[in-house]
Amino acid sequence: MKDAFGAPQSLLVLGGTSEIALATARRLIALRTRTVRLAGRPSPALEAAAAELRTRGADVRTADFDALDSESHETTLGKIFAEGDIDMVLLAFGIAGDQGRDEEEPLSAVRVAQTNYTGAVSAGLVCAGALQAQGHGSLVVLSSVAGERARRADFIYGSSKAGLDAFAQGLGDALHGTGVHVMVVRPGVVRPAGVRPEAAAETVPVARGGAALLASARIAAARSASARFASAPLETSPLTTTPDAVAEAIVTGLRRRSETVWVPGSLRAVMSALRHVPRPLFRRLPI
Repeated sequence: MKDAFGAPQSLLVLGGTSEIALATARRLIALRTRTVRLAGRPSPALEAAAAELRTRGADVRTADFDALDSESHETTLGKIFAEGDIDMVLLAFGIAGDQGRDEEEPLSAVRVAQTNYTGAVSAGLVCAGALQAQGHGSLVVLSSVAGERARRADFIYGSSKAGLDAFAQGLGDALHGTGVHVMVVRPGVVRPAGVRPEAAAETVPVARGGAALLASARIAAARSASARFASAPLETSPLTTTPDAVAEAIVTGLRRRSETVWVPGSLRAVMSALRHVPRPLFRRLPI
């Protein structure tokens, strides 16, 4: 059960090598989470993640989990829940894909969709059923700002996240009143841990348009704003965040029992405006 401060005592991570998930696990362990299960494909990285979390005082075990093997989800996840109640499930798996390659190789695009959406639907429903059976718990789903509006640069990935986001919202409504809490987390561009902002600005060009997105809400200033901010450091972009920042927002959202969390919070207003930008103008934005 969660403690008096709303922190879960047991955590199941689907996607056990996710930087965001591991940052969240560290914060929760510091807040009295004592049991952690990291589920993912067997790998040295998964075992290393478990070992690192054990040094923080938690009972950490790994479990084999393949998002693409939906037929195994009920059995695999059922075994984990059979070991004891789970206070929080963090659905953190997903792949970005390669837009150019995925457009040319449809099977590659299908893999993105099956991992990010179909696999999440399967695992999410299994976990939701188990949480409902025990009568309590939170299901936290990592969505993405990319699902808010399809962009030319990553519409395959974005469409899979849009589907995941809609599914999670609907699941939350279906579970309302059952004791199970569903929270959707929508991060912006996540700068990997250890990457210098100036280096990331060269490798994550989508983030450069972040400030231009704000200007796009003021349609008359869209072009000049995009030029002015094109060379801005990544950390100044309203689309940019870090695994630690997302983890902090998740912990805060759990305490508040939020249904939707934007990271950074300014993205809520940015995307609200962006959704209403006319498509002809939207196509010209450098995002």
